[in-house]
Amino acid sequence: MKVLNAAKSRSALGTAALVAGQTLVVMLFGYVLLRLLGWAWPVIWPLTVALLLTTLTWPPARLLRKWGWPPALAATVVTLLFLLVAAGIIVGIVLPVAGQGPELAKGVVDGITQLREWASGPPLNIGDAQVDNAFNTAIEQIQSSASSIVNYTLSGVGTVLNGVVTTVLALFLMFFFLKDGPRFLPWLSRQLPGRLSRDIPTIAERSWRTLGSFVLSQAFVGLLDAVFIGIGLWIVGVPLVLPLAVLTFVAAFVPIVGALFAGFVAVLIALVFEGFWSALIVLAIILVVQQLEGNIFQPMIQSRGLGLHAAVVLLAVTLGGSVAGIVGALLAVPVAALVAVFWAYLREQLSEPGPDPDPASSDSAPGPVPASDDPAPETDGTVKA
Repeated sequence: MKVLNAAKSRSALGTAALVAGQTLVVMLFGYVLLRLLGWAWPVIWPLTVALLLTTLTWPPARLLRKWGWPPALAATVVTLLFLLVAAGIIVGIVLPVAGQGPELAKGVVDGITQLREWASGPPLNIGDAQVDNAFNTAIEQIQSSASSIVNYTLSGVGTVLNGVVTTVLALFLMFFFLKDGPRFLPWLSRQLPGRLSRDIPTIAERSWRTLGSFVLSQAFVGLLDAVFIGIGLWIVGVPLVLPLAVLTFVAAFVPIVGALFAGFVAVLIALVFEGFWSALIVLAIILVVQQLEGNIFQPMIQSRGLGLHAAVVLLAVTLGGSVAGIVGALLAVPVAALVAVFWAYLREQLSEPGPDPDPASSDSAPGPVPASDDPAPETDGTVKA
């Protein structure tokens, strides 16, 4: 019969207590950090949007700077071009729809009429009296909740105003990032003491490259969605194919809600112009493409570009959406990738150096990074990613 060793038991309990205490301290630090981020969110959100936009607009700005353009002029031209492209996308979606506005309105009425006639037949057999009762009940519900609707409307107006302010601030920040981005890391390196002057710029450099990979992969996924859904709409014969494809591409940058909104618009237009069965076919096409995108294309492309496993991407989007809604789903994947960058760098610093038969050929030793024209990579004495 074996008897527990008292000294080993006390040592195990002491180790467990020490690990538990350290874990609680780390969790407390994380909680405080999240609270601070919540308080600073009105500033962090425009900064995040500006960084994501800068990853899209930096390649042409870098090209102009290589051609000898002054940084301010290159940033101004690229910002104006970005605004023109964004305005062109909006106009390209709105004008064709507005040009067929009367026909669209008539088609909506006809679609509702067809839907009502279909509901009145088998197997539903919903009569006019039941439809009228349901309509009257809906009117009563709306009247009884008029105050709530007013509050929701006011909050919606506030949300729109906040969105406008965030957009304007993000555009200004994007301009300054394009203009002065390459100066930031050298300045940051000079402000930090000791090895922090090397560690923080290195992590920032790798994080910048990771954000660029995320935005490019998201744009590629949105392009796949737009092409496949556009081809499907063209085969079915749905009008406004190009505006709907552009809308699908833009909506791909907003997870979940963006795809639902773009799909709803496509199905509605198919119902209005082509009828019920065409709308069902369009719905089936959208569902198939969205399933392929969500379960195959996006995890594969993002996992390859960000160094994350496809399962990690799916879990990150699910967790982010459940914690912070649309914004959480939008930022979940880049945040997970940035955490992976930080963890990889931490492991590099904490790992034991392995045997190297030829130290002169090792790429893992710290060394200076040659100056470049990227907003992130310019560092003084940093580790090359």
